[in-house]
Amino acid sequence: MEDSEIQEILQRARVIAVVGLSPREDRPSYRVASYLKGCGYRIIPVNPAVQEVLGERAYGSLGEIPDSIEVDVVDVFRRPEDTPAIAEEAVARKARVLWLQEGIVSREAKDIASAAGLQVVMDRCMLKEHKRLVKPGA
Repeated sequence: MEDSEIQEILQRARVIAVVGLSPREDRPSYRVASYLKGCGYRIIPVNPAVQEVLGERAYGSLGEIPDSIEVDVVDVFRRPEDTPAIAEEAVARKARVLWLQEGIVSREAKDIASAAGLQVVMDRCMLKEHKRLVKPGA
């Protein structure tokens, strides 16, 4: 995906569902979500093991997020083998983007999401891309 496309995603998005968001401050998912929240994005934690992360109510799955909440980006911190099912949930949620964090690659998840018209970003860190393309020097 071109830098200009990633930049546009980051500039247009308002609500990011973070699948696998940990409540532990030492985890990458927490650091990324905390940074994004600090930049003004609404973060929706998706983690069945917790009630709340970053002061936001957590949901057990994308499907449990109320329909009244429009999810722009599904940011995934899960193993590659878990991502096809997450891609299917992202499609059902009518998300615009499926974002697989750095180190996560799944052709199957990409195919599922792309076939439904979602943009797909793989193997890229949302925090790093935001700092590089939206807030250089941050």
